[in-house]
Amino acid sequence: MMGHGRFRLGRTAIEVCPLGLGTWAWGDRLVWGFGRGYGEPEVEAAYRASRASGVDFFDTAEIYGQGRSERILGRMARVGQSGVFLATKFFPYPWRPYRGSLVRALRGSLKRLGVPRVDLYQIHFPFPPLSVESWMESMADAVELGLTLAVGVSNYSVRQMERAHAALARRGVPLMSNQVEYSLLQRGPERSGLMQTCRDLGVTLIAYSPLGMGLLTGKYGPGRPPPLSRRRRAGGLLDQIGPLLDVLRQIGQDHGGKAPAQVALNWTMAKGTLPIPGAKNERQAVENAGALGWSMTADQVARLDAASDAVRE
Repeated sequence: MMGHGRFRLGRTAIEVCPLGLGTWAWGDRLVWGFGRGYGEPEVEAAYRASRASGVDFFDTAEIYGQGRSERILGRMARVGQSGVFLATKFFPYPWRPYRGSLVRALRGSLKRLGVPRVDLYQIHFPFPPLSVESWMESMADAVELGLTLAVGVSNYSVRQMERAHAALARRGVPLMSNQVEYSLLQRGPERSGLMQTCRDLGVTLIAYSPLGMGLLTGKYGPGRPPPLSRRRRAGGLLDQIGPLLDVLRQIGQDHGGKAPAQVALNWTMAKGTLPIPGAKNERQAVENAGALGWSMTADQVARLDAASDAVRE
C-alpha cells in the first residue's frame, strides 16, 4: 500500500496493518445503541470488509457488551483465523484485588474468543486498589503461562506507564503498548509528554476514538448532534469544529476526494500512532480503510495541527 507499509508493534518483530479496528460498539447498547439500527449481521459485515481491505489488528475488551464483543469477534476470527491479531483487555474491578484474578479473567476472555491465547492483553484502566506493579506481575505470569503473546496498558499516564514498563522489565517482558484517546480533538498525549515517552521506551501508542466519537466524520455539527450519550460528550465542541472540518475537507480534496474521517485517521498515522476506529457496518469499515495507501505532506499535517489547536476543549 503506497504511503503505508506495515506497522511494527513496540520493539517486537510483530507487524500489523497501520490501521486497526476497535470493537467497542459490537454489543454495546448504552453508548452505541447496539440492537437499534444495527446488530450482529452488520458488525460481521464490518469485520469481513475490514479483513478484505487488509486490516488485521482487532481490539476488544471483556466489558464491551458484557463479553458480547469478544464472542462476536472470536466467531469471526475463527473463520480463516490466519493472520489476525487479537487484542483484548482486563477490567480491574475493585472486587478483583488479588493476583490470580487477572489470569482467571484472561481465561474467560479466551473462552469467549475461542482461542488458546491472545496476541495482546491490556489493563483497561489504572484503577486502585492494586498497584501498577502488582498488575504487571500478573501480566508477566500470563505471558509465562502462554495465555498472551504480548502485554499492554490502557489509559495510563506517563508516570504509570514508566512504572509498568520497569516492573515488566524486571520479569523480562516488554511493554508493547499504551492505548489512549487520541485524535485531532484530543491532543492530550502530545501535551503531557506521553507520546514522547512512548517513543523513548519503544511503546506503541494505540489511538482509540481517533474520530472523536464520530465528530470528525463531518456528520455532526450545530443543530446535528450525535445520538445517545455521545451527545453529552460532544458538548460545546459542535459549535467549534467547523473550521477544522473545512481543513479536513480541503486536504481530502487534494488527495482525490478523501472524506474528512479518512484524513483524520491519516493524521493519527502520520503522528506514528496505530488508530483503531470503530465500525458498526460494512460502509463504515470501507470508509475507514480509505485512510490507507496515501500520505499527507508535512505541511498538511501542520495545517491540521493548527486548526486542531484552535478548537478549545
